[in-house]
Amino acid sequence: MNKVTTYFRESYKELLEKVSWPTWTQLQQSTVIVLVATLVITAMVWVMDIVAQSGLNFIYSLFY
Repeated sequence: MNKVTTYFRESYKELLEKVSWPTWTQLQQSTVIVLVATLVITAMVWVMDIVAQSGLNFIYSLFY
């Protein structure tokens, strides 16, 4: 049980002293970058889906 207590104590100490946390501005900038990237990738997947659907509908129309 002593090892578990030591582990948690050292983990907490590391979290407070050794981890460098981003500033509020850095956090906001990172969030905006992630949101923009998510929107761009979503749009790309949406366009690819429409192109694939149109292509498949064309191919299916040839046989029916």
